[in-house]
Amino acid sequence: MMRLQGKTAIITGGATGIGRATVQKFLEQGANVIFTDINEENGRKTCDELKRVSENVMFIKHDVQSEEDWALVVSEANDKYGRIDVLFNNAGIFSSKPIEDYTIEEWNRLMGINVTGVFLGMKHVIPIMRNKESGSIINASSIAGLKGAPNHALYGASKGAVRIMSKDIAMEVAQHKIRVNSIHPGVIQTPMGDAVASGVKLTTEQLASHIPLKRLGTPDDIAHLVVFLASDESTFITGTEMVVDGGSSAR
Repeated sequence: MMRLQGKTAIITGGATGIGRATVQKFLEQGANVIFTDINEENGRKTCDELKRVSENVMFIKHDVQSEEDWALVVSEANDKYGRIDVLFNNAGIFSSKPIEDYTIEEWNRLMGINVTGVFLGMKHVIPIMRNKESGSIINASSIAGLKGAPNHALYGASKGAVRIMSKDIAMEVAQHKIRVNSIHPGVIQTPMGDAVASGVKLTTEQLASHIPLKRLGTPDDIAHLVVFLASDESTFITGTEMVVDGGSSAR
C-alpha cells in the first residue's frame, strides 16, 4: 500500500531542489499535492513534468510572506480535496556575510521568507487540521539552527526560530492529534548548497570531504524523511528535530 494514499499535502518552495523531490515522492506514495513557489515559470514547468507521475498535483504561485497568498493557497487546497493532512514549510533563502555588512532590509526579507512564511502557513492550516483531529506539519530548519557558524547570524537566527517555533506549536496542538516537527539538513546538492560552499570558500567536493559520510546530501535524502514524517508511521513523533547531515553535527 502507498504510504500517503488519500492524504492531501501543501508543499512550499516546490519547484526545485528539496521541494521538487518531495513533491515527486509524495505523488509516488499516493498523495494529492498542492505545491507552491514564487517562481511561476519553474513552478508550471515542474507541475507539467510531475503530472507524468500523477495527475493529483497542482501548482499555485505563492509568496510565503503574504498572508493573503496563504489564505488563497489553503482555501484552494481545502476546496479541491476537502482536507489538508500535511504541510511542508520548505521555502527558504540562504545568506552568509559578516553581520555589519547586512542592512535592515536584508534582515526583514530573510526573516520574512524563512520565519514569517512558516508562521503564516501553520496559522492558516491548523484550523483545518483541527477540524479533522489529525495532521502533520514539517518545518524546514537547518543544522544552522542547532549550532553556530561565522557569517551566519541572519540565516542561523531564522532557522533557530523555526526550530523553537515548531516545538511551541507542537505543544499547542498536540491535543488535536496534530504533529509538528522540524528537519535540519546539512549541505545538500542544490543551488543553496553551492552557495554554502561558496560562502566558506570551498568547492562542493572539498566541503564533502569534511562530512563524516564523505558526501553531500541529496534532495531525495530529505524527501524520504519528509514522507516518513507525513505518514502514519510517525504518529508518535512530535516536537522534535530530525537531523539529516551525514554526521556533521555529531562532532
